[in-house]
Amino acid sequence: MRPITAADEAAFIAAARVSRQLHRPWVQPPCDTEGFARHLARFDGEAHHGFVLEVKGELAGAINLTNIVMGAFRSGYLGYYAFAGFAGRGLMTAGLNAVVQHAFQGLGLHRVEANIQPGNAASIALVRRCGFQLEGYSPRYLKIGGRWRDHERWARLKR
Repeated sequence: MRPITAADEAAFIAAARVSRQLHRPWVQPPCDTEGFARHLARFDGEAHHGFVLEVKGELAGAINLTNIVMGAFRSGYLGYYAFAGFAGRGLMTAGLNAVVQHAFQGLGLHRVEANIQPGNAASIALVRRCGFQLEGYSPRYLKIGGRWRDHERWARLKR
């Protein structure tokens, strides 16, 4: 697990393109140069952090920790996805746990939240393995693929 950089552009776009079927309808990673530039520009190292999971020189997945609010809240939101060929191998479990530990120990957060579409069984299983608890349900929470989609709200608190 490491921070995403501009040098990841070609590999990231290629991995996202071959992963379209895997990701549909859950997420829409950037699949072109302009989208990748917008994606990368978002990560300021303060309120928004982007990471890639790399295995033997190949990008296996991405994890984003965004919308971090400090003060009394000390919380952030997770987004993540594996790339085709790497899903179901336990790599995202290790990567997500590493990012959560960074959030708690490195950034001083108290809570991280993952909002997941109810039908995304693989993502729900992942957060369960990583110690997240179901906290609630948010109707029409995020607009993905041109549609407002319901999400379950999962969170993990610093112990």
